[in-house]
Amino acid sequence: MNERAPHPHTRLVRTGLLAVLVAFLSAPTGWFSPPWTTPVPSEAPESTSPSSPGLHQDPSSEAEGVVHGHLTLFDGRHPAVVRLRPQLRSALREAAADAAEEGVTFGVNSGWRSRKYQHQLLEEAISRYGSEREAARWVATADTSPHVSGEAVDLGPASAALWLSRHGSRYGLCQIYQNEPWHFELRPQAKTMGCPPMYADPTHDPRMP
Repeated sequence: MNERAPHPHTRLVRTGLLAVLVAFLSAPTGWFSPPWTTPVPSEAPESTSPSSPGLHQDPSSEAEGVVHGHLTLFDGRHPAVVRLRPQLRSALREAAADAAEEGVTFGVNSGWRSRKYQHQLLEEAISRYGSEREAARWVATADTSPHVSGEAVDLGPASAALWLSRHGSRYGLCQIYQNEPWHFELRPQAKTMGCPPMYADPTHDPRMP
C-alpha cells in the first residue's frame, strides 16, 4: 500500500518539535537558557557577557523586566508578566492552567522588557557572538523586539515549551523561531488554521531590519 506523503505543514511541525527536543537534551537542568546565556556556537568566539555590573546584578532591575528566580504567568506584580499584552497573557494563563492538569508547570524566563534592558541584552549578545550580524540571530533591537512591545514570552522548563509547541495552536500561541524553542507569540488565526511556518531565526523575520 502506498503511503501518503506528509503534508508540508506537518513536516514543519515535526521540525519544530525536533528543535525543542534537541534544546531540552542540551539543557542539563531541564530549563531552556534564554538567548543571552545559551552555549556559544563552535564558530563564535569564546566570549561571555560583559563583566561590568548591569541590570542582571541590579536588584531594582525587576522594573525593567529582568526576571530573578522563578516566575509564573499568574504573577500579578512583576512587570515581565503584568506588562504583556492582555490577550497574550490571557492565552498563556489558559494554556498554563490546562498544562498544570497534566502535571506540566509553566515558568517565565522572560516576558515584557524595557528598551533599556533589551539594549543591554543586544550589547551582551554582540560581545558574546562577536558581531552584530550573529547577535541578531538571537536578540532583536529595542525598536523591533516583540518583548519590548509585550508581545512575546520565553518559557521554561523544557517540558512547558514542549507541551506548548504541541498544543499551543489551540490557544493561538505559536513558536516563532526554529532556533528559539522557548519563544512564543500570539497568533489568533492559529486556532483555526494552525501555527504558521517558523522562521529559521529572527534574521528571517520581516519584522526585523
